[in-house]
Amino acid sequence: MTGIVTRHGVTPLLEELVVRIAGDVPGALGAAVSVHHHGGPLRVAAAHGLSAALVPAQLNGFGGPVPTAGRTGEPVVTADVYADDRWPSLTLSGLLEHHPAHAADWPRVRGIAALPSTWGTEGTLVLSVTLDRPATDETADVLRRHERLAAMALVVADAAQPDRTGQMLDLLQSRAALEEAKGIVIALRRCNPEEAWNTLRRASQECNVKVRELAVALVELLAGAPAPQPDGERTIHPSPEARRAARQLLRALERRH
Repeated sequence: MTGIVTRHGVTPLLEELVVRIAGDVPGALGAAVSVHHHGGPLRVAAAHGLSAALVPAQLNGFGGPVPTAGRTGEPVVTADVYADDRWPSLTLSGLLEHHPAHAADWPRVRGIAALPSTWGTEGTLVLSVTLDRPATDETADVLRRHERLAAMALVVADAAQPDRTGQMLDLLQSRAALEEAKGIVIALRRCNPEEAWNTLRRASQECNVKVRELAVALVELLAGAPAPQPDGERTIHPSPEARRAARQLLRALERRH
């Protein structure tokens, strides 16, 4: 079984987290954190055990719970991944053929659970665990206990990169508007904060605008006044496209309400 694989300057905290997740789930063969930012492809940030091989295989052609969770924003649980017709390419024979180095381990895999979450303003992470038994909703609940720590570790790692300082300042300074926008969605959809964030993120992706611009535009549209944010060169000025997206989102929310 492979050990820990890390990428993108991930902190030791994230490395420790995947080991802890695997230790917290009975029958775990491995665990991983995969991330994408600014609409880029989903990539493995840290992986432990057999997940270090199985998650990249899912992301590079085989499909599976991890890319599905990253694409849909919904948790994915499977009791028998090789027999699950949601991923017809993810088969035991396919893995044995294309990844023979793990031939002794592939037959041991049964269940996989993948939990999507968010980090920063435009990033998505997927926590996943590979099991030698069926995955259940309780497996996903274990992942939920670790998602906040994973998001914090990614933000810290991102901030440590010299070329990311300006973007991290943007993140921190736009937080108030983002929280207000989430509050608007929560009030109109009567949903929880995670669903509100996913609503904002999906709207930004569908309209091809930055989520922080959409948030500022939505707050200003509803309040009829400038959104809370600092003055100066980092003040966020929503584009016309972001303001149109905010109007579309508000209309959709009001129809639901």
